[in-house]
Amino acid sequence: MDRGDKLHWWQTRWFVALCTLMAVVPLLWPQIPPLVDLPGHMGRYRVQLDYDTVPWLREWYDFQWSLMGNLGVDLLIIPLNKLFGLELAVKLVIITIPAMTVAGLLMIAREVHGRIPATALFALPLAYSFPFHFGFVNFALSMAFALIAFGWWLRLARLGRLKLRAVLFVPISALIWVCHTYGWGLLGLLAFSAELVRQHDMAKDQGFARRWVHPWFWAGLHCLVLAPPALLMVLWRSGGHVTGQTGNWFNWRAKTLWVVQVFRDRWQLFDLASLGVLFLLMFKAIRDPNIQYSRNLTLSALFLLAVYLLLPRIVFGSAYADMRLVPFMLAIAIIGIRPKPGLSMRGAAVVAALGMAFFTARIGATAYSFYLYDKSYDRELKALDHLPRGARLVTFVGETCYNEWRMTRLQHVPGLALERKLAYANDQWSMAGGQLLTVRYAAAERFAHDPSELVTDVQCPREWWRPIPWALSRFPRDAFDYVWLIRPPAYDPRFEQGLVPVWRDGSSALFRVDHSVPAPVVRAGELPVPRWERDIILSDGRAHGSGIPAPKPSSNP
Repeated sequence: MDRGDKLHWWQTRWFVALCTLMAVVPLLWPQIPPLVDLPGHMGRYRVQLDYDTVPWLREWYDFQWSLMGNLGVDLLIIPLNKLFGLELAVKLVIITIPAMTVAGLLMIAREVHGRIPATALFALPLAYSFPFHFGFVNFALSMAFALIAFGWWLRLARLGRLKLRAVLFVPISALIWVCHTYGWGLLGLLAFSAELVRQHDMAKDQGFARRWVHPWFWAGLHCLVLAPPALLMVLWRSGGHVTGQTGNWFNWRAKTLWVVQVFRDRWQLFDLASLGVLFLLMFKAIRDPNIQYSRNLTLSALFLLAVYLLLPRIVFGSAYADMRLVPFMLAIAIIGIRPKPGLSMRGAAVVAALGMAFFTARIGATAYSFYLYDKSYDRELKALDHLPRGARLVTFVGETCYNEWRMTRLQHVPGLALERKLAYANDQWSMAGGQLLTVRYAAAERFAHDPSELVTDVQCPREWWRPIPWALSRFPRDAFDYVWLIRPPAYDPRFEQGLVPVWRDGSSALFRVDHSVPAPVVRAGELPVPRWERDIILSDGRAHGSGIPAPKPSSNP
């Protein structure tokens, strides 16, 4: 470790502060952080805050507080809402996530290497990775906390404050678990691998058993202070109210795609080129005699890789379980790279300048991308100016069958109707035990919750989304007073029968349901029938409601 007195510009505190501030730049302009699932979460936060004072919310949703490993932002917005209001409170919390991620990575790099290596700057753009863009906010917040906590774990070990570390990390691990289970898991993996290397180094002059066997025992012993949340995990997931499958193991095609899409945002070529920069750096660290990997962080990265390979895509009904680890696996591997002592400072300065240029380019591109997404939010949310408070609203958001690189970020904008107008939102996730809110509005039938808000032009293979003609003709009109279309696919105007236009902007529109006019008549065979609804089609072609179905694998929690 380099613990000398001389600091270079990328190793100073002011530089760490600069990078931390740069990380928040993309989120400064948008009023609503344009993360795919976040508007849906904001709808849940509104229910959480107003559930006891707005009677119709209790008719539509069931909200019960319970202890679970998925409460990070849900808890933070309670005091912040009183100070700033819900939307600003959410924005302030989201802004802290990339800032803490950057600060945590630099803190770990400093503790492991003694000084921040120039190569560590290349890991900083991973603060804006695909899982963050997807809006896994409790997850991302817990991972940011875990990185900072791991930095303190290393620091206290370096200072020999092991008893203090043991005392502090019992509550720290519990708080991270409450934020989201993944952060607790990440902290446990990183802490165990670091302690394993430390114990091995302490026994390097001793016999085989003490050098290669005992470190596993002592590392596990030191990490027992992180174990208490495992009891909470068992209680949470063993309850009869918990639903959701675990499956899709060893989906190598999906795992490869998650690695390729780690920077996925708007411009595919730019995002793929950015990933290429990281792989070039990691490959060069293997081949270049002037660069090496830290044993500490290399072991941590290998542990994360093993977990990524073994983890299924769906855990307890929550999809994308394995995908979320990719950016942190890469970030830990990259900050584990350091120049060997023989590398000249001029060469290190060049590497640092390149790393800073890479970070700046990614931040600038993300800021512009978020600005464009914010403009699309502003356009669509004008519909809410024409929506009455407490409206029974069903929303259909256009989607395609293709996994397009640039997501519209509009998939859960219906949640903002719930957040701003206390209107019904059929985009809420309904998975008992996975989050605090479940849907109880039985009159909505199969249009009650996510993914009923997503519509396409045709029936997509292996998807639960409905074609737009099917959705417009089959939704239970007695259950809803308004229909909001957000950039839907093209459809025959006759499917607007019984829908009175209130607002239009391009293909997007808000309609009032005229209950005196029947839905358009559609004969059997005229429309493609979604495969999961074929058992509820009567001989005359009418849809027969069968209540609220069991939820599909959810992108959140």
